[in-house]
Amino acid sequence: MGTKGKGRGRASGAGTVVNAVATYKGSAFGIDLWTEAEVEIGDDFRGVTAEMEVAGESRVGDTKLIERCVELVLQKFGLPLRGFVKTRSEVPVGSGLKSSSAAANAAVVATLDAAGRLKETSALDAVRLGVEAALDVGVSVTGAFDDACASLLGGFVVTDNRNQALLKQVERDSEVLFLVPEEKAFTAETNVKRSRLVAPWVSLAFDLALEERFEEAMTLNGFLYCAALNFDPEPILRALECGVKGVSLSGTGPSFVALVGEEAEAGQKGAGAELREAWSELGSRITGSRITGSRIAGRVLKTKINNQSCLSRKKSQEIIK
Repeated sequence: MGTKGKGRGRASGAGTVVNAVATYKGSAFGIDLWTEAEVEIGDDFRGVTAEMEVAGESRVGDTKLIERCVELVLQKFGLPLRGFVKTRSEVPVGSGLKSSSAAANAAVVATLDAAGRLKETSALDAVRLGVEAALDVGVSVTGAFDDACASLLGGFVVTDNRNQALLKQVERDSEVLFLVPEEKAFTAETNVKRSRLVAPWVSLAFDLALEERFEEAMTLNGFLYCAALNFDPEPILRALECGVKGVSLSGTGPSFVALVGEEAEAGQKGAGAELREAWSELGSRITGSRITGSRIAGRVLKTKINNQSCLSRKKSQEIIK
């Protein structure tokens, strides 16, 4: 007889400090955009099936990752592979905001909850299940352990993805802006060979992240990956002109992400407002959160760093010193 149960989980999107594709070492931070999952398991189901909803719209054919997450959790505890998972997300897909990591983490946590195994599973063990699923279904080059840690644990993380080791976890507060083009760029389709040409310099950015010089690391990372992956670095330069210190291509693009500090007081114009205007000038006009024009068609998202663990554990106990 199998176990019957229902569970819920949630995880955040994330922004890039150092992309791990070139060196298998990376850094990222959690953001206040969320994916939620509901899982039901039991003998009444035939296999594992799934539904996804992004920004209120159902997506068909993109469910292999979350289905695999459910399967891996059930396998881990010797339970029948029978269940249903549904995710609802406000994290844009294929834009570098770590939608896959958020979906995987949320599905893993919800399945652990449904199986009654959440309390006995460490945060990093939960992350590793999602990473394994991402590698199994081919949505990631490195498994995105850095992004997954940021998504589930919150704050800034620095990781060794090859060894699935969390090297550092730091809490910082900042408003965050994303420039999100309409085009999509999926990590599994990225040019790994060109990315690894810049590995020696990406290693320098990683060293900065280890020293908690996250803004410098981001900006160096951004220029390097723009060159390697053929993205226009103009959004980075516009941010620097506004006084922003930390700005990068997020993931393998096409979005850009900037840390703009604390929100300005009433009546004052902060870096975030200046950058929003500057990024809007890359197109012809801005209406609400939409940017349209001949150079960039997309939108600007405003959010903030999320420092809270999705498992309500303030810090992982597995940080490698």
